[in-house]
Amino acid sequence: MLPQEAIRAKRDGEALDAATIGDLVAGIADDGLGDAQIGALAMAIFLNGMDATETVALTEAVRDSGDVLDWTALDLPGPVIDKHSTGGVGDVVSLILGPWIAACGGHVPMISGRGLGHTGGTLDKLESIPGYSVVPDTATFRRLVKDVGVAIIGQTADLAPADRRLYAVRDVTATVESLPLIVSSILGKKLACGLDALVMDVKVGSGAFMPTPEASRELAETIAEVASRAGTPTTALLTDMSQPLAPCAGNALEVREALAVLTGARRDGRLLEVTRGLAAEMLLAGGLATDRTAALGKLDERLASGEAAERFGRMVAGLGGPANLLEAPDRHLPSAPVRRLVLAPRAGHLRGMDTRALGMTVVELGGGRRQAGETIDPAVGLSDIAELGTKLDAGQPFATLHARSPAEADQAERQLLEAIEIGEATTSPTLIRDIIRREAP
Repeated sequence: MLPQEAIRAKRDGEALDAATIGDLVAGIADDGLGDAQIGALAMAIFLNGMDATETVALTEAVRDSGDVLDWTALDLPGPVIDKHSTGGVGDVVSLILGPWIAACGGHVPMISGRGLGHTGGTLDKLESIPGYSVVPDTATFRRLVKDVGVAIIGQTADLAPADRRLYAVRDVTATVESLPLIVSSILGKKLACGLDALVMDVKVGSGAFMPTPEASRELAETIAEVASRAGTPTTALLTDMSQPLAPCAGNALEVREALAVLTGARRDGRLLEVTRGLAAEMLLAGGLATDRTAALGKLDERLASGEAAERFGRMVAGLGGPANLLEAPDRHLPSAPVRRLVLAPRAGHLRGMDTRALGMTVVELGGGRRQAGETIDPAVGLSDIAELGTKLDAGQPFATLHARSPAEADQAERQLLEAIEIGEATTSPTLIRDIIRREAP
């Protein structure tokens, strides 16, 4: 079918067969379709949607538009498993989860992205470590996945190339918020990594990517269903993002927090709880534990032994970072020159916060991008962020600002005070709201 006829059919609400979808995606990848045709196709999908069969076909076509990694020749002793998050504020799970799973016998080829809007990017966090390369050669990537068990890098040019072009067009044609296009974009890249199983972390709350809890659930269920039908057993967790996951937000600050969890300096908190829950599901999905109790016991032992931290250190060194990051983080991670306590204006309980606004405060401090190509300041951000439900006295600190100048700190302080609600005590939100499991057919 000619591309324009396929676009016409989708415009008119017809379902496209797998062969037609495959031809369209191939044209996106090899420039056979022009940007105008891609934009028209994206708008037709945005307006008319796709059924489950079409969404599976689109996901598989995006996955197959470039290289699909094959780990067979490496004769890995454990499963190839990974996790993906829809993003949020203070979400530094990947830096802890990858080496933790590796310490338990899994192999994690994690392809991550950069910050988008108010959400922080895993690659941006890792690049606050001097020398860390997020674009290693293929041989280094494969060697680390085999020998260390984990490598966290950026998307290569040969991995799901159709997605990069399609997303660029979606971004300028107001078609980003389409469930089939979101699902195929997320899964096309992840499934191209040759995974035995995938675990998704779908956020719910004021800092979530999706606008409502209902939309987050629909995304989680669709991802689990589509990925499993495409041959990769997938579990999706719905987790809370009504406040930052870690007590900090900002690239180097979050790396410090990840190191604190890995080394045992931080032994509790929301970040550890969510990471532990995701890790348990990964061990179960990969056959590395027989039940949840066994999975949690194995995770706790490998974290306490220091093996998870050791795997992180080996990954960092293997990708060009300092060999002694674990022992001397302050020698390598940048710090901002201005630190300021932000004080509660009145007594009461911290009963609400606009998490998206907190994320945008970090962006405006220079810790994120206002537009593509901007340089990020890895040192700025927020730390010591109080959890929802915390009882505050008037004048008590509820966060610490890390800024480049006093003027920038002034502006960020005003934004933080506008983003919080102090009042009567309220119940803290449930951290892991639901778990959705799907097996491959």
